[in-house]
Amino acid sequence: MIAPDGKRLQLPVNPSLVQINRMKKFETISIMNLGEVDFTDGGKYINEIHFSSFFPSFYDGSYCKYANIPKPQDAMQQVTKWMDSKEPIRLIITETPINMLVNLAFHNSEYKGGEPGDIYFDLSCRTYRTVKVKSKQVTVKKVTTRPDTKPKPKNYTVKSGDSLWKIAAMKQHYGAGSRWPEIYNRNKSVVGKNPNLIYPGQKLVIP
Repeated sequence: MIAPDGKRLQLPVNPSLVQINRMKKFETISIMNLGEVDFTDGGKYINEIHFSSFFPSFYDGSYCKYANIPKPQDAMQQVTKWMDSKEPIRLIITETPINMLVNLAFHNSEYKGGEPGDIYFDLSCRTYRTVKVKSKQVTVKKVTTRPDTKPKPKNYTVKSGDSLWKIAAMKQHYGAGSRWPEIYNRNKSVVGKNPNLIYPGQKLVIP
């Protein structure tokens, strides 16, 4: 077993049996007058790997794969640490095709009478699957401000002989004398209550 940080733990004794569970994914639907029908959705469940072995307290060349074996208690603590970690580890079992990233899902340990220091264990792993999330590129549209097409109010200085009708009828203003109320409503504070009385020099706003 190899962790992402490079730390390794080689099993001193290869498992005598490695069990791999594979299962196809189905969706079961109950249909009236027919019963249950399975539909495959194309997906698959995560494979599970189970095996048992033990950490011997002393090296025995008849079954140990290497001489410098770890202390059983230290080895089990390392397995527990990896199981609690969120990172997957690489599981390699020699003399088998198993070489894959896994998450340690479960383990238990037991001690047998007459074998002091040896720790027997069962270990379950689940194959690690990466999820690739496609990032969607968001196109931000450039917002262009519309030009202000509203006509800006103009100022007009009243001349002798002017009336609101006459001012409204001027081509540079409305070209229609009937629109004089628009000028009056905008300039009531200047003209006063009587729209017929305007005086030279008064400054009017032409809306």
